[in-house]
Amino acid sequence: MRTADIRTRFLDFFAARGHTVVPSAPLPTPDPTLLFVNAGMVPFKPYLTGESPAPWQRATSVQKCVRTLDIEEVGRTTRHGSFFQMNGNFSFGDYFKEEAIGLAWELSTAPVADGGYGLDPARIWVTVHHSDGEARGIWRRVAGLPDERIVARGDEDNFWSMGVPGPCGPCSELYYDRGPALGPEGGPAVDEDRYMEFWNLVFMQYERGEGPGKSGYPILGELPRRNIDTGMGLERMATLLQGVDNLYETDETRPVLDRAAELAGVRYGADAEADVRLRVVADHVRTALMLLADGTAPGNEGRGYVLRRVLRRAVRSMRQLGHQDRALPELLPVARDLMAVSYPEVAEGFARIADQAYGEEDAFRDTLKQGTTVLDTAVAEVKAAGGRSLPGRQAFLLHDTYGFPIDLTLEMAAEQGVEVDREGFTALMNAQRERARADARARKSGAADTAALRAVLTEHGPTDWRAWEALESDARVLALLGPAGPVPVARTGDVVTAVLDRTPFYAESGGQDSDAGRLSGASVEADVLDVQRPLPGLVVHQVRVTAGELAPGGAVRAAVDPEWRLGARQAHSGTHVLHAALRQVLGPTALQSGSYNRPGYLRLDFPWRGALGPAVRGDVEEAANRALRRDLPVDVRWMTLPEAKELGALALFDETYGERVRVVEIGGAWSRELCGGTHVERSAQIGVLSLTSESSVGAGMRRLEAAVGIEAFDHLARERDLVGRIAEQLQAPRAELPERIAALLDRMKATERENQRLRDEATAARAAGLAGTAVDAAGTAVVTATADGGADAARSLAVAVRDRLPANRPAVVAVGGTAGGGGIVVVAVNRAARDAGRSASDLVKRLLDGRGGGSPDLAQGGGLPARRITEVLADLPGLVAAAAG
Repeated sequence: MRTADIRTRFLDFFAARGHTVVPSAPLPTPDPTLLFVNAGMVPFKPYLTGESPAPWQRATSVQKCVRTLDIEEVGRTTRHGSFFQMNGNFSFGDYFKEEAIGLAWELSTAPVADGGYGLDPARIWVTVHHSDGEARGIWRRVAGLPDERIVARGDEDNFWSMGVPGPCGPCSELYYDRGPALGPEGGPAVDEDRYMEFWNLVFMQYERGEGPGKSGYPILGELPRRNIDTGMGLERMATLLQGVDNLYETDETRPVLDRAAELAGVRYGADAEADVRLRVVADHVRTALMLLADGTAPGNEGRGYVLRRVLRRAVRSMRQLGHQDRALPELLPVARDLMAVSYPEVAEGFARIADQAYGEEDAFRDTLKQGTTVLDTAVAEVKAAGGRSLPGRQAFLLHDTYGFPIDLTLEMAAEQGVEVDREGFTALMNAQRERARADARARKSGAADTAALRAVLTEHGPTDWRAWEALESDARVLALLGPAGPVPVARTGDVVTAVLDRTPFYAESGGQDSDAGRLSGASVEADVLDVQRPLPGLVVHQVRVTAGELAPGGAVRAAVDPEWRLGARQAHSGTHVLHAALRQVLGPTALQSGSYNRPGYLRLDFPWRGALGPAVRGDVEEAANRALRRDLPVDVRWMTLPEAKELGALALFDETYGERVRVVEIGGAWSRELCGGTHVERSAQIGVLSLTSESSVGAGMRRLEAAVGIEAFDHLARERDLVGRIAEQLQAPRAELPERIAALLDRMKATERENQRLRDEATAARAAGLAGTAVDAAGTAVVTATADGGADAARSLAVAVRDRLPANRPAVVAVGGTAGGGGIVVVAVNRAARDAGRSASDLVKRLLDGRGGGSPDLAQGGGLPARRITEVLADLPGLVAAAAG
């Protein structure tokens, strides 16, 4: 049975039993504790924790997931991959243990002809929490399982919580016996390779308190509404039903592995290390495809770094297998064709996906070249100094700055007879990981700090949010919060978080900045500084009290600054217009991947390789402003997500959408996007849009910035004034300015070339004279001098003098100069001197007490007062003579 068919069968089974089919959420998640969705329950977390009421009693989904915590183990074990799909069925206060167990058993064991998976009931084992006699009894009664196939396990294996106070409960896992060829008898407690887990049923019935890890915390009592959260690994079930050994050999992964083996000229199963690399390639290519499809772009931070690492590990593994050419153009289309059956968006967006992936591979291939040069230089310096070990900091630099994998550093260093200080490298890596863990802990603590807000939401319900239809509303203060928790009163000068029962303020989201305005009451005035939505349904305001006192229960008038809102509407609608204009000029692959707008300003990020030329930027700006001049109508419609997709509305990445979505159209189909922001009524109200910059924000990602509305007029006026002043200074008509400036630049370059020629002639003339002043130091010709003009002048003179001394006699030249207010010394030695054991780097360090370095033939050092240059140079003949002795 194909993986796609297993997926469809699961959804159909639960839909027929009253479950609403919920589409997979995008992999990037708004959850502050996560980068990507890493479990099937993540999109349902607000409903399972009680933060928001669930829109359904029963739901089912097949959720895309990515986990990269143990990415180094991918391919080495065959049970885990970085991308996987989790089939789930959920109950929100509806059915509980008996029906959950019955549904899982029915789908697992029912004949294929009847819509089941047809697993042999005699080969299914289950585990339960040791305290859960109820679940044990249900398994006996519903499935007829004997006691020996119902295994009791402890908290670590069979009790679930999110690791923080909140819902928790026992769980029951289903395992399938794959036969004695894969391990010993005895069930999952003995061997989890032979007995493969394929489904986990979580029974959320308790509330836990504070405590560490997976155990040791108090159970505070029963939940008011008991929930069911289950997860069936789609790849695990495919492994079982397709009769293969592991998830890498299923129908959605094996063709990528086989193509990689074909490219590398190896055979899967013939060599253990090659097999690991092939599995890494198969997993990582699919993971990268799905991340790119959901809008993640390669980068140096957060999600982008995870994707970059996945792509580079795949390319690196192909290199290790012996394939030196580009690999992704051969592999990614294979993964696309496999995954598009279930996820059509990977085919629809493949032009953009491929462009980013192939660009990243090309960049990494260049990185390998640069890293190789750096490594070769570092190894040469180690050998020149008589060492045998590359410092850990150098290996870490290659890893951290150049993306050079440590195993590649080890391999290439060993080829040149040099070891690597693994302990030093590991210490630096551990320090970096600890910083990352600290960041993760900070994100997690940020979620824990919402406890007081959650209490407000539970007591008072969602905020009555009126930003789409009003600029003012009467409101009551429900709560005031400070850094340490609830605040009884806020006085003049205090900055607090205020929760109101209703608000007209737009909370920052969808790239649009929050509104500004004021709260006014009988005895209080306060400025609204920021507005956020920390929990679904709850809007909070950061306010500064400017007069009087603000207290919970008080009545206030909440008023948005109308000028601010007008500017925000212009900027947000302007972002939609610019996006549509960009796609009109560049094509559909120029899909917005990030944006930010505030009154008068907008920026838009989009995938594109290479800078946009002036002509293209002009075309985009013209297309946008023509849309403004046409005064296109701006319409807002509500519909279901499938209806919006059918209509062709763009659903932007990193956004989470509900069952019904808000579609904003500008000129009908010309611009049609899912959006929750505030907008103008017609495009002409935007005024004008002026592009101010276009730049790179990472490999394969560009950023456009623009001024909008009155700020755009101001920008254009400043540009006009600047051009006028330049025209006046050059005494030229404005239309001739480009040619006049180009001519000036040409003359400047010609003058600089002439100046450089004269400097070179002067240096050559002086070098010829200095060569005649050489003194003998134990058979070595030594020349010392000083130069004006900084370090570059000193280096030029040192090299010029060295090259004019006899090549068959050892020669050392030292030239002193000044740079940054201090003294510097440059030392150059010829080949005869190097053969005699003289090193420019060693001599600089001896002259300057260890300060300086470079290559054996040319080195530089500094850190001494300029007045000591002559004194230091005078020591050189003695040092050279002493070295000879």
